[in-house]
This record gives sequence, structure tokens and C-alpha cells, in this order.
Amino acid sequence: MARPCPAASLPDFSILNHNHRDQLIHLLELLPGRKDLFIDPALMPLLDRITGSSVLKKHEVDKFFKLDGKHIPGGCEQRFFLIRPEESMVKIVADSLNADKACSFRRKCKIIFTPRKLFCCDTILELEGVYGDVSCEEWECDLVPVYDDVLSMEIPAFFRDFFLEGNQCWLYTVAKSLCKLQSIYGTFGKVYGIGRSAKMVNELMEAFSGDFEDGTNGKGNNWSLFLIDRDVDFVTPLCSQVTFQGLLDDVFTIKCGSVEFGSEVTGSEKNVKINLGSGDKVFAEICDQHFSNVFGFLSSKAKTLQASYDKRHGMDIRNMKDFVANELRMLKQQHRFLSLYIGACEVIMKKKMKGDLKEQLKVEHALFEGTDTKRCISYIEECINRQCPLPEVLRLLCLLSVTEGGLLPNDLRNLKNHLLQSYGTEQLLTLANLRRAGLLADQQPLETMGKLVADKTVGKAVGKLTDAFTALQRKSHFRALSKKINLVPVNDEEFDLKSPSDMAYVFGGAYSPLSCRMIEQVLEKNGWTGLEDVARLLNGSEFSHSKCDVSNVTSSHLVLVFFLGGCSFSEIAALRFLGRSKGYRFVVGTTALTNSPRLLEALMDA
Repeated sequence: MARPCPAASLPDFSILNHNHRDQLIHLLELLPGRKDLFIDPALMPLLDRITGSSVLKKHEVDKFFKLDGKHIPGGCEQRFFLIRPEESMVKIVADSLNADKACSFRRKCKIIFTPRKLFCCDTILELEGVYGDVSCEEWECDLVPVYDDVLSMEIPAFFRDFFLEGNQCWLYTVAKSLCKLQSIYGTFGKVYGIGRSAKMVNELMEAFSGDFEDGTNGKGNNWSLFLIDRDVDFVTPLCSQVTFQGLLDDVFTIKCGSVEFGSEVTGSEKNVKINLGSGDKVFAEICDQHFSNVFGFLSSKAKTLQASYDKRHGMDIRNMKDFVANELRMLKQQHRFLSLYIGACEVIMKKKMKGDLKEQLKVEHALFEGTDTKRCISYIEECINRQCPLPEVLRLLCLLSVTEGGLLPNDLRNLKNHLLQSYGTEQLLTLANLRRAGLLADQQPLETMGKLVADKTVGKAVGKLTDAFTALQRKSHFRALSKKINLVPVNDEEFDLKSPSDMAYVFGGAYSPLSCRMIEQVLEKNGWTGLEDVARLLNGSEFSHSKCDVSNVTSSHLVLVFFLGGCSFSEIAALRFLGRSKGYRFVVGTTALTNSPRLLEALMDA
């Protein structure tokens, strides 16, 4: 399976990386002379993506340290702290400054917040008594190209902050970054969207429109923007990923477009970190394939490589020289990647087969089709009794709730009791968070309606009656959506995973991602006209408008699909497939790349 679009058809997003690197170098030069750089561990992959250590050393960075809470005395008289604007990280920096003050050691310190500094950061520094001892700057490292067609802001906190706590602080950052993108690559001719945060971002972009100059002189890309909230489609990120890149992320965790393999893959004590970028031709061909096809492809690729090596036999001196100069290095690199991916596949097979992946997929398929709910509940209870990893149990529980529009009170009560007895009562906070975020809900039984109507306490009854009607409406949402936009393919024949004809292949032919199917429908209809029922089932807040004369979305220009709250690799694979089959050229943007464990861990409290 080839890449979605040739690199030449996509904008040169490397400009963004150059801009981020130049800005960071400028910030470092604000303190001339030797200095130490302390980095938030979560930002290490991002920093590796933007600039290497050699570039930083050229600008007088003496040593690098992970900011892990341990105070390191001595070192240079100047220190930089590169952190996210999070309370825990700001407190660690404050503790380090106070430790220096306790030793009567004075040094110049500067905090670089990325992608922006929040008001709470100043408040914490003031409360800790170090506000006057440090200066602060912002490194506006927002959209980072992690692949040719994928831009990520690397802000995993967005999901919890907005969808659980209602914190809107990151919306400003998203809107500003999209406006900057327009100033470099051209205005979005058409804007579509659905969701509360999507609507807010669109309004902020319109407010910012006069603050950014068009650096393209009107010759920028003819492209459109589709903004979509994560809570519009919770089903897709909760499903088991079965594409190679999705499983690679689940098992090894892909960070900012890079993955690190340990001894179980490399066969040595040394870990190997590789960049899953455009230069890796092996990965480009297998990343979006269904996992069942990957072993066969890698096997045939190994035979092809061996044949390329063997052709050197019988060469004369001149041909051998050309072979060594032009082909040998490339063949060795492909061989290295090939051996790593084969090792990764073996590890994935061991871990996923050990976790009864086939049985999980059967349960998920039953949930998509709405059949045998009791069997699904029994399977979840069995997982709880076996004390499977908590994120995996919560994933199945939330998937059951979202596809069924909530659980019957007795079923939900029993599952909660089982879970608390097995994993501890401290998980009450986690269950409360899941409920607040809309991932876990109970259905209001029909007999309750009659009681509420007879309730003489009018004020309370009206509120309860509204909740009851909402619960009854929610019950059929996924099933109704599935029928309206064909989320569950109806096909009596076995789904062809080697040459798929539908993007449902990313979930083994059992389910087409709701988010991607909705995007397909909106682009085909050039707006929400005719899709009002779909938008209503997705809680509304849909919008679309033109900024210039664009009659329709065609293959003549790009479509940037931006996920607010995270995007999974399964959705990226589905959009790439949709682009190839329908003639669109998709660029995927997101606040962070996510999967079910990361999505649920963001909501877990103990």
C-alpha cells in the first residue's frame, strides 16, 4: 500500500521546523555565554525532531539535563529551563531555584514555556517566592510536521483540559497556529467544522484574521479546513487498532514521529531509536496496511533485497564501483529497517496474542452490530476478574457505553462494583471522570418516565424529565448514525484486507471510522446541507463557510483535517485511503496523536 500523496503534491512543511529552530536559537542567545539546558522529559522527542544537540552546542549550550525533580548543584552560571506550562513542572523549576538560594548560589535563569506561557505559571512562581529570580520567554513551537502529511501540536493535555475540566486556554493556541499556517501556505478557501471547541477555534480565527499577513502574495495553496472535536467520535479511538502503525504505537509508543526499540527487537543490549519519516521506504509501504498483510510483505521485501545484493556477483570492477557508490548504502539501510520491523512484528504478535486479541475483536464487532450485549458484559466481567490492565478494561467498558448510548443502571452498578473490588476504591475518581467526559453513562429506564410525570415537585421533575429524555435520545445515536452513513459495512462475502475497497479495512472490515465517514459525506455535499440529522445526532455545533470563491472540494487542492483532542493512527490511515479513492489530498492536523490507553490515562485519577 503506497503513501497517500507524493511529497511533491504536499506543501513543504519543513519550513515550520526551520522557523521553530530559529526561534529557539534566538531565545538561547538572549543569555550569551555558556549555559545548561534543563528539559521537560515530555519535550525530549519534540526537541529531537526540531533540532539536534550539535546545533544547540554551537550556541553555547554546555550540558543537557532532564528536569525530573532532582536538584543538580554546580554547573554553569546560566540556566535555561524548557518546559510545558504545567503546574508540576513550574514547581520543579521553583524548587531548583530555591535550592540554589538556600546555598547562597546566584545564577541567571530563564524559563522558556512552549507553546505559550499561561497566567497560572506566574502565580505559582510568585507563591513559591522566585518570581523575581527568573525571567520568562515563550517558544511558539505549535504545529510540528511529524510526517509528510501529519502536523501535531504535541499538546496531550488538551483532551483532559477541555473535555473534562472545561479549560479553554489551549483554544487560543490552536487558532493562532492555524492562522500562522495560513500566512505561510495560503488562506483556507472553505472551512467546515463540528463540535464546541471547533466552533470556538473558528470564531477566534476570524477574530485573528487581521493580525497575520499573507506571505504567499495570493499564490498560496488552494485548500480547505475541517475542524472536528474528539468527543464527536469517541468510538474510533476506543477500538483496537489493527494497522501496523497503530499496533506499533500501542506496543512501543510512537513519540513525535519516532519509536524506540529495546533488546527484545534489536537482539542486543543497546536500544535503537528510528525516525518514521519519509526517508524510510519500508515503513512507507507498510504503515497503513492491515497487520495480517505485513509479514508477507516483509518476507517478499527480504527476498527482493537479497536478490539486489546477489547481483553484485559477476560484476566487473567498474560496475562494482557504481554499485558500492549508489546502491549498497541504500540496501544496507533498508535491510536494517527490515530486520527491526520483523522483530517488532514478532513482539506485537506475542503481546497481542497473549492478550486474547481475537476474542476482543469479536466482542467489539458485536458491539458495532448491537448484537449479544449480555455476552459483551460477561466478557468485561471476566477481564475484571482476571485483573487485566485497567486501561484495557476501561476501554471495553467505555466502548460498550458509547455504542449502546449508556448502560442499564443494574448493569452499570454491577460492573462498577466488580471493578472497584478488583482495582481498589480509589478508582471512583476515574469512573467519575469518565462519566463527566461522556464516556460512561447509564440509560434511564422507561418506567422512570411515568414516576417523573407524576412528581409533584415541578422544578425537580422538569430537570429529571429533561435528563430522562436526553438519555432515551442518546440510546439510539450510534445505531442511527451507523445506518445513516454506513459505519458497519453490510457484506456477506469476506472482506478483502489485501486490496480493500473501503476504509473499514483499518478495523478489519467491521467498522468505518465515524469521524472519517462524516468528513467524506460533508466534503461530497460541500457542506452540511442534507446532513442535518447526522449533525443533530452528533450534538450539533456544525458550521461551514467560504472565505473565497470555492465551488467545491476537488482534487485540485488540499484538505486539512484538524482533530481537537487527539487523533489515532487508524484515522490517519483511513483518511489516506479516502484521499486515494476519492481524489482528495488530506493533511491531518491534531493537538496530539493518541490511542485508547493515552486517551483513558488522561482521565484516570487515583
